[in-house]
This record gives sequence, C-alpha cells and structure tokens, in this order.
Amino acid sequence: MDFNAVRMFVSVAQTGSLSAAAERLEIPLPTLSRRIRELEQQLKVQLLERSVRGTKLTDSGARLYEHASRGIEALVEGEQAVISDQALLKGRLRLSLPPSFEPWWDVLSAFQRRYPQVEVSVHTTERRIDLIEDGVDVALRVGAITHETMVARRLLSYRHLLVASPGLIERLGPPSSVEALNAYPCGVWSQGSPGTWQLGDVAFRPRAMLATNDYAHLRSRALAGDLVTELPPFLAARAIREGRLLALLPDHPLPEQQINLLYPSHRHPSAIVRAYLDFAQGYMGYLTEVSSTRQ
Repeated sequence: MDFNAVRMFVSVAQTGSLSAAAERLEIPLPTLSRRIRELEQQLKVQLLERSVRGTKLTDSGARLYEHASRGIEALVEGEQAVISDQALLKGRLRLSLPPSFEPWWDVLSAFQRRYPQVEVSVHTTERRIDLIEDGVDVALRVGAITHETMVARRLLSYRHLLVASPGLIERLGPPSSVEALNAYPCGVWSQGSPGTWQLGDVAFRPRAMLATNDYAHLRSRALAGDLVTELPPFLAARAIREGRLLALLPDHPLPEQQINLLYPSHRHPSAIVRAYLDFAQGYMGYLTEVSSTRQ
C-alpha cells in the first residue's frame, strides 16, 4: 500500500474535502484526486463518496481511517523528530554545477531554507572536474555517466527545444522541414567544433552565424529575433508561455538528456551530502509531478 496515498486519504477524511486536503498538504488538487483514485483501485473498494457539499467516508473508508490515522500520527511524530535533528545539520557543502543552470538556483535556495546552517560553496564550470582533487562533494552532470569511480543518482530526463522569435518566423515563415533550416540564421552551442543538431532521425549541421558555449547568450539572440537556436527547456519555457519564443519542428525532437548527481563511490557520503541528495531528488520529483498536472 502506498504510504503517501494513505496519508493523503487521511487528510481528506480529516478536512472533509479534497480541496481543503490539497491546500493543507500543499499539493495540486488533480494530483491528490489521482492518488486517491489509485488507492481505491489498489484496494478494490470505494473509500470516499464525493458530492458538491464535499466528501464523506464510505464504510470501507471509515475502517481504513480508523486504523491508518493512528499510524499516520505516530509517523508524523517520528518525522518531526527527524526534521528537528536535521535542522541542526551544520557544515559546508561543496558543489559543482554547469553554467547557466537556472533551475538549480531554486533547488539550492530551498535546500538552504530547510538547512540554514549549511554553508554551500558552488563552483560553476563546463570542465569535467575531478571531485577528489578539486574538493567537490557532489557534481551535477548533464548527459550519460561512464565514470566507474562515481556513484550517479539520476534525477530526470529532458529534451532541448528548437526555438525562434515570432518576429523572425513572421519574416521568414515557419520551417517546413529540417533541411529548410539552411535558409535561416542559426546559433549553436559549441566548444570549438562545428555544432550538429540531431533532429529526430536527421543529423543537421546548421550554418551558424553564432557559435558559443553560453546558452544564455543564445537565448538573448533568439529573443532579439536574430537567429534560430536550441535551448534547454528551463531556459525556453517561460518565453514560450509568454509568446516571446516559438518551438519549431516538434515532430523532429532533439535527443533526450539526463541529469545526474555524482559523488565518489569510495567515500561514504556525509550526513550533509545525504540530505542534499535526498532533498534534490524529492524537489525535482515534486516539480515534475506538478508540471505534469498543468499540461
């Protein structure tokens, strides 16, 4: 039985409605409704009777609540005790991040609000550093991990987006195919060698008017209407929502990227490192679930 789903059910029983429980738990209402339905399907019984006046327990729901609520209360007390201990976590956490990785700024901010006595030191670089020699506790890496002396904790996967401004598309028209991009000014992420875009099954080498290893620069030039480029979704999503950028050739997706947290395999992770790994995974998992309910 899913503990989190049972905890959500208990909250619904205590508050008398799904919306009140969602507010108490600080989760989206669609997520709460889905998890309760999945719990009912797992148990093969109806737990709640829903109406415009709220929800009430069925006989099966009342029996589950009677037993589950006592267990939840005990677990909450234990959780609070652990959180109290974690709040005393104190020391330094040394991290390595890629440049312009804006989503992680929010993760680190939330982590330090949870653990205010942890001092975070961030080293930003494109270079594949040696964690031991450079004194780094945890490194965030984008792409496949092949280093045998490192432990990788996978966080999520995503795809870059091919984008351009509405002004550029109005001027040149939308590209009808990958090959049609030859007629467009393009900007590529590159560290010296010519960039290639793998668009679906087509490997396309754009005629780059700009090559740089700075995605923020590429985003700025795309927003200005200067070029077509590919951007990580976290750098493009807001501009796309606001209509300042358009996603191009959605039927030709760029390759999937992986995000991992790495730490040395021969070094037992400290309490601070373990707290950071768990917090980051939970934070990104929650954001992914929230995003899925908004699509």
